[in-house]
Amino acid sequence: MAGDTGQDKGPGGPRVPAHPLARKPAGDPRGQGRGSGRPGTGSVARKGGKRPLPPGEQFFTPGATGLRRTVETRSATALVFLFQLPRWVVPIVMVALMLTGVVVDSWLGGLAVLPVLAFVLWLAYMSWPSLRPGARLLRVALVTFLVLLAATRFGLF
Repeated sequence: MAGDTGQDKGPGGPRVPAHPLARKPAGDPRGQGRGSGRPGTGSVARKGGKRPLPPGEQFFTPGATGLRRTVETRSATALVFLFQLPRWVVPIVMVALMLTGVVVDSWLGGLAVLPVLAFVLWLAYMSWPSLRPGARLLRVALVTFLVLLAATRFGLF
């Protein structure tokens, strides 16, 4: 099927279509476009200074249903957008918001921590199925710290 670059769910199983942004670009006769995943193949030329997507054609957890599938589907565009930003933008913004939250001892500091908390929760949810128990524990500890920091800044403790 043209444009269907999904992965098989198993032998003889239905194919899961890849997200439209993860599909190989049309007109690449060698099939070595974005996501070929083969070492030594050429990379896609940058258009407008944007980085090409990393190898792989699937944004979704295989077999995911319900809430996870909905969140992954809606998050695909945001993930591609964040990936296209210069590498330094997201860390600088997160560190600036986090430092503001730590330094400012009022509700304004709590407001600065909330976007960091939301971002960490979102990334933790998206990566949860592929994490080992130690990495999951670190995510839970970080979320707990951010919740307690925001709560103290809002005067709940």
